[in-house]
Amino acid sequence: MALIITDECINCDVCEPECPNGAITQGDEIYIIDPDKCTECVGHYDTPQCREVCPVDCIPEDPDHVETKDQLMAKFKKLTAG
Repeated sequence: MALIITDECINCDVCEPECPNGAITQGDEIYIIDPDKCTECVGHYDTPQCREVCPVDCIPEDPDHVETKDQLMAKFKKLTAG
């Protein structure tokens, strides 16, 4: 399941550099996560790094992009292939 950033985001800039897939970018008002690039850090880390550093806990799972760990791993492999 990809993650999303809610409107509780305070634009503190700490999540974006932590994303190993480059899935987090500055949106018009708050940071956004590209669901095509978000693997919840599967393949890189045991836990989503953006969640680890977020001071306001505004990064829940995105119910519109439900994925299993196997699907997230397949996405990781596709993103990091050659």
